[in-house]
Amino acid sequence: MSDVPVAVVGPGAIGGLMAALLQRAGHDVTVVAREATAAHIAEHGLDVVSDMFGSWHAPLAASTTVPRGAQVLVAVKADGVAAAADLLRDADPAEVLALLNGVEHMGPLRAAAPGARVFGATIAGQTRRTPVGGPDPATVTHSFDLLTIVVPDAAADLGLTVALRDTGAVLQTGGTEAEVLWKKLRFLAALSLLTSTWKTGIADALDRDPALTAALLDEIAAVATAEGVPSTGADLRGQLAAMPPLTVGSLEADLSAGRPGELDAIGGAILRAGGRHGIDLPVLTKTVDRLAASAARGRRPATPAG
Repeated sequence: MSDVPVAVVGPGAIGGLMAALLQRAGHDVTVVAREATAAHIAEHGLDVVSDMFGSWHAPLAASTTVPRGAQVLVAVKADGVAAAADLLRDADPAEVLALLNGVEHMGPLRAAAPGARVFGATIAGQTRRTPVGGPDPATVTHSFDLLTIVVPDAAADLGLTVALRDTGAVLQTGGTEAEVLWKKLRFLAALSLLTSTWKTGIADALDRDPALTAALLDEIAAVATAEGVPSTGADLRGQLAAMPPLTVGSLEADLSAGRPGELDAIGGAILRAGGRHGIDLPVLTKTVDRLAASAARGRRPATPAG
């Protein structure tokens, strides 16, 4: 067991679950959050309810700053990247492993910690967390028997990677950082955009409009291929069809509440990459624009873009 403390920046659904699992495995863990969230977790901890790991209470330490020299797991949403970078800049961390969706967050995080080994990784699992506040702990719920972390080959020897192996999550290595992130992004974009368009689980979303589904998956696959991850729309459909039927992307909850969430970090990032490669993406463009407009109006659309 390493003596280096682990700081988890962003104790939301994923960050809260990983902090609790790391602590349960015997690691010295501090969650890092805004003042009100940190104070509530420091007083009340987090409750965890997991189909895969069981249920327990995690009495976590919490702070608004990253301990100097810590191994840092970053698990914020896209809109928290700038704040996370500021925390890293002040902490001189030993290692940083980012469990974020998308690909464009790595530049700011790497620039904020020039003396550290900084890598992007991915995590797959259905999680949610209740709001922090009130007299009781917030609850992190982890559904289904799925929690898989993929790190680049170059990060296989990180102290954080070793610590994550202790949690019981499935941990894999998967090539370069770009390959790891794009393999996740192509799948997540397909899942999130389809389930958000139809506001339903993936099994139903795949079949609502077969032509729209095929075109959207083909466009996402074309960009992933150009970024070095050979893909086809048929491959993506097969991956999605293998998911539990009621699975939805995490984007859906934000869009349903009238928030853009990670739409730009997911769909926007693929559109920008496609633009760099000169790939025409008419269906993806219409889908992202329509969901963004709906979120800006604070209500859901009635019919999908064709």
